[in-house]
Amino acid sequence: MGNFVVGLTGGIGSGKTAVTDRFTQLGILVVDADVASRVVVEPGQPALDSIKDHFGAAIILKDGNMDRALMREIVFKDPGEKTWLEQLLHPLINEQIERDLEASTTPYSMLVSPLLIEIGQTRFTHRVLVVDVPVEVQIQRTVARDNNSEEQVRAIINAQLSREARLEEADDVIVNDGDFAKLDLDINGLHDQYLQLAEERR
Repeated sequence: MGNFVVGLTGGIGSGKTAVTDRFTQLGILVVDADVASRVVVEPGQPALDSIKDHFGAAIILKDGNMDRALMREIVFKDPGEKTWLEQLLHPLINEQIERDLEASTTPYSMLVSPLLIEIGQTRFTHRVLVVDVPVEVQIQRTVARDNNSEEQVRAIINAQLSREARLEEADDVIVNDGDFAKLDLDINGLHDQYLQLAEERR
């Protein structure tokens, strides 16, 4: 892979978007795995045909898009279906990510993915940045943002990689429990460091 890539991850409610927005403002390409996962199931994509064949026509909305809410429900209830879907989509998502990163023209690029560590997407990166907050902060933020119950949010957190396991994989950590001024300071420092590392790799 050509340019220097920083992988960014963090648990739900850690503030990954606030962090990536700032890197974007600094002129850095941010490739989002969630966006890639939507692109590969757009109408007309082969993956969507496979999904329709497997799950039936009910999984497709009137506008031709996949019914995400129904799909979430299915895979949450049935681990076998979740595995089938992941085996179909993960290779396609990774190909999309690779294409996007290869096309980058910025000094370094950033790959943001909630499953960066779990599904081996660190292979696209040279460095791992973890956005970290205490679990109680994750819960408060997510309840406020998504209108979910605290119980639901705790279940999501428990299903994700543990905070400790994530931090063990980190080269860099942003503790995102302060104000935006502190966040800006931390990000500017990392940006300088990444520019330096990218330059050394050339």
